[in-house]
Amino acid sequence: MYIPPYHAETDLDTVQSLIDAQPLGAWVTLSPDGLIANHIPFILDRSRGEFGVLRAHVSRANTVWQRFSTEQDSLVMFQGPQSYITPSWYPTRLSEGKVVPTWNYAVVHAHGRPRAIEDPRWILQLLKDLTEHSEAGQAMPWKVADAPQEFIERLARAVVGIEIPITKLQGKWKLSQDEAMPDRLGTVAGLAALGDANSLALARLVEEQIK
Repeated sequence: MYIPPYHAETDLDTVQSLIDAQPLGAWVTLSPDGLIANHIPFILDRSRGEFGVLRAHVSRANTVWQRFSTEQDSLVMFQGPQSYITPSWYPTRLSEGKVVPTWNYAVVHAHGRPRAIEDPRWILQLLKDLTEHSEAGQAMPWKVADAPQEFIERLARAVVGIEIPITKLQGKWKLSQDEAMPDRLGTVAGLAALGDANSLALARLVEEQIK
């Protein structure tokens, strides 16, 4: 991924936190027939390795678990807040006119070689961990144990676990760092005025970069 120095996010906790907040990853791996891409939710185990380990599961019917490369790294991409940035938010458009649109975003790329796991105990624990992470914000969190055990075990047999130890972790926070300060402040105000959750989250990120 092309990352100018002023767009590089190198704080490990910040990069890992985006994965926690946006766990749906675009997993791309090489197969004998070319590239395979799947969109699946991951959970990050920060306690293992330098950058952590990604854990997930795929349907047993999805042959990616039999076809992914064990010789080349896979790539998993996580997308944070993003938005089109209009020059109409830039005060300098009136004084100088030398402005153009852009796109702001925060993304994380995780590299590593995956392995498939068919151990029923591992898969069951993964399902519990994924559920606990995803249900954390609910008023009455649902638990795997709330469903009949036989039902859960039957569903667990229909999936295969995926584990990817991260060997390289890149964060790109493209947040108007190369714009004039009045235009950066205008971007924060413009995004905040849109009012939706994505725009507000992006406005906070742009503001954090200014501070």
